[in-house]
Amino acid sequence: MNSVEFKNSVEDEIKQSIKGCIIRPSVAVIKIGDDEKSDYMIKEREESCNKTGIYFRYYDYEDTTPELTIINKIKELNNDDYVNGVMIQLPIPEKYNEKRLLNSILNSKDVEGQTDINIGRLISGRKTIVPSFTLSVMKILNDNNIEMSNKNIAIIYDKKNNIRPLVNMLINNDATVTVCKYNYSDLNNILKNAEIIISAVNKKNIIKLDMISEGVTIIDAGYDYVDGKMYGDVDYKSVKDKANIISDQKDGIYPLLISMFLKNIIFCYESKK
Repeated sequence: MNSVEFKNSVEDEIKQSIKGCIIRPSVAVIKIGDDEKSDYMIKEREESCNKTGIYFRYYDYEDTTPELTIINKIKELNNDDYVNGVMIQLPIPEKYNEKRLLNSILNSKDVEGQTDINIGRLISGRKTIVPSFTLSVMKILNDNNIEMSNKNIAIIYDKKNNIRPLVNMLINNDATVTVCKYNYSDLNNILKNAEIIISAVNKKNIIKLDMISEGVTIIDAGYDYVDGKMYGDVDYKSVKDKANIISDQKDGIYPLLISMFLKNIIFCYESKK
């Protein structure tokens, strides 16, 4: 089952499971500022929620909105018994205190596992909400029977992506993990020595043929939109014959991100019962 089929299966399963519910699961998504990538992702989330019967609430704030106004809305949603999950769509403008906003979300409603407490629970091995990004990458590795133990794994990221939960899960699988920014001066050397590359930068085609070794496993977990078209971090056409397995954003990580988001909403909904 590929990731698109998996997404369709998750949507059908949730639709059937909540069909007889008097009170439908509900999620609130908050966006701050103007970011085209966020617009596309939110649209996909909303469409999938509508397919399943999950009630989708959307709050779109201008980047001139006072931070306290947004925090007060989060507190209101925390206290609303009809809202099961709350998330802030990242990235947000740098003028805002991201940690303060994320940690304003009630831990039991933190549908994307973004609060420090939920991340801490995950790192310590306690049951908690796991970020959809982490769940998606781990599913790709497991579904493709990629051995992580004693493998050199390079994670390339942008400062706007929280990859701590993923790093922890990879280390728990006995992997050797190197984490670096996409503009790191020695990036090419790190990628050349990696057996598995996970890229989460969200910049079109930044990983090219001369940057990777033969037979490397690549998970393209980034997505960028240029003129309304989706692109991944990896220059797929140039590297596809050199890499052993490639999971791209359109048919790999992207549908899984939506699927895991839906699953996390149901997790929050069921936990309340």
